[in-house]
Amino acid sequence: MSESDQGDRNTRPAQAGGLPGLRGTEHIGFTVPDLDQAVEFFVNVIGCEPFYELGPFSSDGDWMETMLNVHPRAVMKRLQFLRCGNGSNFEIFEYSSPDQNTRQPRNSDIGGHHLAFYVDDIELALTYLRAQNVRILGNPVVRIDGPSAGQTWVYFLTPWGMQLELVSFPKGKAYEAGLSRHLWSPVIPAP
Repeated sequence: MSESDQGDRNTRPAQAGGLPGLRGTEHIGFTVPDLDQAVEFFVNVIGCEPFYELGPFSSDGDWMETMLNVHPRAVMKRLQFLRCGNGSNFEIFEYSSPDQNTRQPRNSDIGGHHLAFYVDDIELALTYLRAQNVRILGNPVVRIDGPSAGQTWVYFLTPWGMQLELVSFPKGKAYEAGLSRHLWSPVIPAP
C-alpha cells in the first residue's frame, strides 16, 4: 500500500514501539450479572443500539482458560454487541464460573473502571437520568483551571452498580490550546 493510499484511509504510522496498524478502540468488553437488565439499561436509558447476540460458550477441556484466561469450567452464557453513538462498541458478557467474583469493582480496585459518555448539555442529560431514577453520584465537577479546564463531569451508576460518567466540554479543554493533535473526542474532528 502506498503512502497516499494510507493517507486516504486515514491511517497513521505506528508510533515507535507501538502496535503496527493501530487505528483505535473497536469495542470495550465488560461482564454484567444479568445481560437482559444490562441491555435494557444501555438501550432504553443510555440510547445504545443493539446488534447481535452470541452464546452460550463452554468447554470440557482447557479452551476457556487458554483462550480467555477464565476458570476452565466457566460458562459464557451470552454476549451482546451494542453500538453507542459515535463511540466505541460494547461487548457485554454474562458468565457463570466456579470462582466468579460477583462484587462490582470500584475505581480504586485493581481492574476498576468506568465508561464515560460525552453529552452536549450535561444539565439536560442529568435531568433525563434523574427522571429515569438513575443514581447520580454528587454534583457535576466544573474544571476551571489546569489542562482539563472547560470540562464538566459527573459519575452515575447502572442498576447493578457499574460506574458511568457524563462528560462535556463544548468549548474544548485548556490543554488543546496551540496543539495540532488532541485526545479523541466525538465532537472534535481529527486534524
